[in-house]
Amino acid sequence: MTIGASITKPTPRSGAFGPATHLACRECGHRTELGPHYACTECFGPLEVGYDFGTVTREQIESGPRSIWRYRSLLPVPDDVATFPNTDPGFTRLVKADNLARELGMRSLWVKDDSGNPTHSFKDRVVAVALAAARELGFTVLACPSTGNLANAVAAASARAGIRGVVFIPSNLEQAKVLTSAVYGGALVAVDGNYDDVNKLASEIAGEEPDWAFVNVNVRPYYAEGSKTLGYEIAEQLGWRLPEQVVIPVASGSQLTKVDKAFGELGELGLVEPTPYKVFGAQATGCSPVAAAYKSGHDVVRPVKPDTIAKSLAIGNPADGPYVLDVTRRTGGSVEDVSEDEIRDGIALLARTEGIFAETAGGVTVATLKKLLATGQLDPDSETVVLNTGDGLKTLDAIADRVGPTVTIPPSYDAFVATGIA
Repeated sequence: MTIGASITKPTPRSGAFGPATHLACRECGHRTELGPHYACTECFGPLEVGYDFGTVTREQIESGPRSIWRYRSLLPVPDDVATFPNTDPGFTRLVKADNLARELGMRSLWVKDDSGNPTHSFKDRVVAVALAAARELGFTVLACPSTGNLANAVAAASARAGIRGVVFIPSNLEQAKVLTSAVYGGALVAVDGNYDDVNKLASEIAGEEPDWAFVNVNVRPYYAEGSKTLGYEIAEQLGWRLPEQVVIPVASGSQLTKVDKAFGELGELGLVEPTPYKVFGAQATGCSPVAAAYKSGHDVVRPVKPDTIAKSLAIGNPADGPYVLDVTRRTGGSVEDVSEDEIRDGIALLARTEGIFAETAGGVTVATLKKLLATGQLDPDSETVVLNTGDGLKTLDAIADRVGPTVTIPPSYDAFVATGIA
């Protein structure tokens, strides 16, 4: 299939994409009608959903369900989207992290904890929106290439929707993520290679299988919009205001750019005061092509071969890398990277201070927050939100050799007293 070519599908019903009106190229601005398109026919640039929102009020949003569908008037989904079987993700907790703030010397810190989603990562958000688009576009198979969390979300969503699911993963993925994809009963294909190899294969299959919706390939413009709901929720949960600083993990980079898009949309619609904010990106040093580009002052992100325990961030050729650079530079933020030991320390620090067990991506974000403070890039007196995008139970191996029983004793009171714990 030619890049950017259309896939012949049934005409979507009226209002199938809610307020969405078109797809626009992020490079040249060329507009395309709504449909199963993902690359510009003029320049091969990536496509993004454009909207005509009309009037949206806080009251309309607050009267909606406690899921991402409360923001359906801001997403490319029909008004009745919540009536179709889906995992209903979103509206996860925003935790006031006073203990962590105190330890780091910060005035005000929040953790947006997305481990509470149905498959315990933020990927449930993007998959739910992609599923809605796939249904309207007449696809019969829901699929994805994944570093793990997306595989979990697609497998669960396809099971819930009653459609066929096929997910592709690197063969060296964490066992917990393999099991929590396979349990839903769809096809799970392990590929010998890294994520970029898996993604390339998925793109080839998408071009040959017209009934397959690869959520992050041929319906990517819709899928990506699901990440906006993180930004919407943060603002609403803060009392309809924007934080001054936000730290976001970077894999493909889409999440960071969409949170920024959400903040901008809320300001334009008058739902929040459009106050300034800084966006910071967090990467693992073993896969840090965007951080490297930022630090060197480059606009082009050079691909790397991933080598990190943070496998959910191990995308060596991030599709949205250049746009991450645009957002962080425009807002006055930056992109930083942290070592494997710093990642493990970040996981332990968040767990010890706030009782939140993050997966390795969360460890990257917390460690990056600490590093940004130490290097003076982040203001400790400004209200800050950090994102935990997944559950630590998915990446137990990362901390397995660091935690365990404090002591092992015989079953006697004297032995307990001898430990000095009492």
